[in-house]
Amino acid sequence: MVQVGNKPILWHILKIYSHYGFNDFIISCGVKSHLIKDYFANYKSYNDDFVIDIGTQEIQYLNNHIEKDWKLTLVDTGLNTLKGARIKRVEKYLDPGVNMVTYGDGVGNVDIRRLLEFHNSHGKMITITGVHPPARFGEIFEEDGQVLSFQEKPQTSVGLINGGFMVFNPGLLNFLTTDEKCDFEFGVLEKLVRDREVMVYKHAGEWGCVDHVRDLVHLNSLWNSNTAFWKVW
Repeated sequence: MVQVGNKPILWHILKIYSHYGFNDFIISCGVKSHLIKDYFANYKSYNDDFVIDIGTQEIQYLNNHIEKDWKLTLVDTGLNTLKGARIKRVEKYLDPGVNMVTYGDGVGNVDIRRLLEFHNSHGKMITITGVHPPARFGEIFEEDGQVLSFQEKPQTSVGLINGGFMVFNPGLLNFLTTDEKCDFEFGVLEKLVRDREVMVYKHAGEWGCVDHVRDLVHLNSLWNSNTAFWKVW
């Protein structure tokens, strides 16, 4: 629920999926789940201007948000629950076929339709989106202490990491339990890698996440300057 612009980062993630026609969401809530539920339960009030008569509590909305096709299922999956158990605990709300899952802190200009097409083409259990992590440090070029140039470390200078935006077949759920200690990356995903059931969709575009305050400052700077790479809508 950290703010990028005047919206929670969760909103930005949903907008990416919605742009490609995917509007049915399940949100696994944990820490401060009441804030997430409150935001979406009162979505119109948070996102539209309105006039309110305090005496009668009558509200007149002055505009209308455009996210009218969204359907959200919000499920409290526990405060300390690890990712594998969170997925398992929402199993009854999932579609019977292929589903998608991502983290709540990462954004990118990922083409979700191409990602899904790639997953359906190979027949393996799960597809993860491989991304290049954002540059952390610039590189100084100097001679005898005199700085000759300073270059930002390119995003493509390091290997791929799992950027979320994953697609999985229903068979994945057989490897998960509702035990809150059931992790996803450690254990389950490692086993599926050994079984050669994991494929990577290589995302050549941009990606970023909020691991630190500096990341949040950076994303806000991009959003406020109208250069947000993830704004595909």
